[in-house]
Amino acid sequence: MTIYKKFTIVFLTAALSFPVFALNLEQAINALGQAKVNGLVGEQADGYLGVVRDEANASEIVQLINQARKQEYQKVSAETNVPLNEVENRAGSKAQEKAPVGQYIKQQGQWEKK
Repeated sequence: MTIYKKFTIVFLTAALSFPVFALNLEQAINALGQAKVNGLVGEQADGYLGVVRDEANASEIVQLINQARKQEYQKVSAETNVPLNEVENRAGSKAQEKAPVGQYIKQQGQWEKK
């Protein structure tokens, strides 16, 4: 087998191993509820989502939603003149309080079922 053929096979194998369709923010938002119910993602005290079990699209959902949350927190921080970390922590506390029984929250560095 020529080096060209070997390179082509390696390249095609790598390309096909990536997801064909990446999620967009709207899809991530729509998938979030089920990801929480399935115990894949949970709320952290810092106002952001975290990955509890890295299955399905959990990491991608967390990344997209956390990016959107950060933008919103920065906007609130600028509008209210409250430090960003305080806005994040307040949002995290509220999100953890609102999390239904059975979903995961991160307390003192550990995931626990509420």
